[in-house]
This record gives sequence, C-alpha cells and structure tokens, in this order.
Amino acid sequence: MMLYLHDVWVNWFEGEENGYNICHFHEWRKEDGIELLDQVPLLKVTKSLFIMIENDLKELPPELLKDVYQKAYCRKNHERIQLEYCFVMTDGSGIMAVDTMGYQIPIRKSRLIPRQEQLVFDMIANAPTQDYQLASAGKEDKGYHILSPDPKIMYGLTRKERQLKQLLFMALDHLRSSNNPAEIRYWYTEWSPDKYSYIQSLQFEEAWMELFEEVKSGWTYKHELLCERLSKGQPFFEKLWEIEANDKPSIL
Repeated sequence: MMLYLHDVWVNWFEGEENGYNICHFHEWRKEDGIELLDQVPLLKVTKSLFIMIENDLKELPPELLKDVYQKAYCRKNHERIQLEYCFVMTDGSGIMAVDTMGYQIPIRKSRLIPRQEQLVFDMIANAPTQDYQLASAGKEDKGYHILSPDPKIMYGLTRKERQLKQLLFMALDHLRSSNNPAEIRYWYTEWSPDKYSYIQSLQFEEAWMELFEEVKSGWTYKHELLCERLSKGQPFFEKLWEIEANDKPSIL
C-alpha cells in the first residue's frame, strides 16, 4: 500500500549531483523559491539507492518510476498540478523529496522541514523497504574532481562557505587552463608569502597542484580573501562572488 504525505514544503535544488549542496531547512534563505506539494508518495528505500539518488543524476529504477507515476500534486496559485514523477524517499535515516520534471533522472531535490521529517519517520516505522533494482550503470563508483568536490572537503561548512569554496575551485580551474607560470606563482605567493623563494623555482603544474592541495581543506578568512582576489576582473566569477559574499538571511 502506497503511503502519502500532504502539504509538504519543498525548496528545490536543481541539477545537483552532490548531497551537500541540497540544503537542510536551517540553511534555507528568504529568497529561495519555496513550493508546496499538495500530495506526494512516500517510499522507504535501501540505503544504497538513497545515497545514489542523493548524490548523483543517474536514471532512476523503472519500477520506482512506475510506482510513483502521476501520484504527486503541487499547489500553485490555487491550482492543483499533477507531477509526472515526484516522491519523498527515506532509508530510515535520511529524507529527501525528488522531482524528475518528467524525465527519468532526479533533477530537483529538496530536504524537508523538521516537523515533516518527524512525520516521515513515524509513518515508515513499520513499513517494508522497497528493494528497487539499480541498473548496472547506476552501481558504478562516482568520481569527484575540482568542479565536483569530494564531500570530505565540504563537510562542516555553511551554505555560504560551500558556495564560496566551489567558486574558489572554479577560479583555480580557470587559472589552470591559462597555463601561465608567472600568474600561478603570483597567486601561490599571495597564499604563502613565506614560500616566495621556493615558489619561484616551481614549474606551472607543480605550483598549481601545491596551491590546490593547500587550499582544498577547511575554510578560513584567508580562503575568502584568495577567492575574492581571484574573482576580480572575471565578470562571471565577480557576479557569483557578489551573490554569495554578502550573508543572506535564513528563513528562520
């Protein structure tokens, strides 16, 4: 028997392949587009499937899509709109709302508000786990890289810090593509002025790799300064900096 939740507030994060970017309720902002799901099916899934959906954009199991097909509705301007494939899932620990926007991949994802999370735990306490089979492609280990950082170097950061850290990594990636030894030595010296003499002896790739290794862990005021300076003069990066650097009020 299918379980359903009603009047569920969601804050969709679109196209996110890493769970750390799907913000929990305490990090929602006033300018986020909060939506109301009038009705949505609730699934208890395996831990492996939950982790895959939370942290990837791979195709969802066909049986899961079939089970939730056209069973969810959102409410907009007093209209009740049917959604193709939308559901809330839990593995008994984590909880996430998912909407495919009519496709077969989890394009939009959202956390729930605490009161509704507790309701989910109460509802699934005695429910069986649905063992949806992953396609073989969905079982492959996911790789991380500078533009999709490993969760280990993002844990413990606030929403603002995560966004700025990803901007810093984008700027460093852009710097790498320039292949300019003098430029990378300049920025590495900005980060570690005490290593000036040593840095001057480094080749481009050595300097870039050492700088990346030094900045990739944690987040400090020093990181923020480097991020701001690297963004200067790059219109796209400057815009992202302006959006994130000024602390936005949370919804609380």
